[in-house]
Amino acid sequence: MSEFLARVKAGEEIVVTERGKPVARIIPISRTVGAIPERLKELERSGLIRLGSGKLPKGFWKLPRPDDPKGLVVNALLQEREEGR
Repeated sequence: MSEFLARVKAGEEIVVTERGKPVARIIPISRTVGAIPERLKELERSGLIRLGSGKLPKGFWKLPRPDDPKGLVVNALLQEREEGR
């Protein structure tokens, strides 16, 4: 059971079956207030994103940016765009 709960926490939806027939779904509880666009829910269920769990800490935008001298992050994002993800 703990393996299934870990998968649900990661955003996956689990279908519970009895003798091969679906009887229930275990889905993550939304951690944000208000309506979440369906596309974001799909991405979370597939494990590609994790929805935020609250507000950013005070002073977040004043923190120094992480170093990426080789541009690895930008290149990864551009590659994802080209692949249509």
